[in-house]
Amino acid sequence: LVAGEVTICFTNPGTSEMQFVATLDQVPGMRAVLALFEGVATGAADGYARMAGTPAATLLHLGPGLANGLANLHNAMRAKTPIVNLVGEHATWHVPHDSPLTSNIAGYADQVSSWVRLTRDPSALAVDAAAAVAAAQAGQVATLITPADCTWQDCEGPAQPMPVPPPARIEQGAVDAAAAALRTGEPALLLMSHG
Repeated sequence: LVAGEVTICFTNPGTSEMQFVATLDQVPGMRAVLALFEGVATGAADGYARMAGTPAATLLHLGPGLANGLANLHNAMRAKTPIVNLVGEHATWHVPHDSPLTSNIAGYADQVSSWVRLTRDPSALAVDAAAAVAAAQAGQVATLITPADCTWQDCEGPAQPMPVPPPARIEQGAVDAAAAALRTGEPALLLMSHG
């Protein structure tokens, strides 16, 4: 995350994220901001990323934690705010037991994220996180679901930042229509973002 210039994480963690919380304090360049509710964490990440022009991260606890932040993440997705959501999940071997907080995290995330991935192996975690950062830098809400056993096992270390995908090209017809509307002399409003 830090290598991808994500330097702040708004968090409301639970037990499945404790290893990430412990790491936050050990990594220079990363600031953790504890929120008492996931709606506050996601709203703060949205506001920070919009003002700073750089991705913010959230750390949320399982599906219910993500669900508590859905309204703000919906707004962020529609505004193309660069956010990396890290959502803890039960250990891979625990999910089949359907404990009370088990839910379809990817299903929730798919509604408010342009990019969603479930890490399935500790060796993939750093690369998955780098891919999430690249997606966020392209103006997307990116959600990485991290099973507890994948985050408490060793990996090979941080991944190199990935190239940011180029923005989608605007179709010439849309440009022509906007130019024609501006030439009419009628009152007009331009909304611009993302540089």
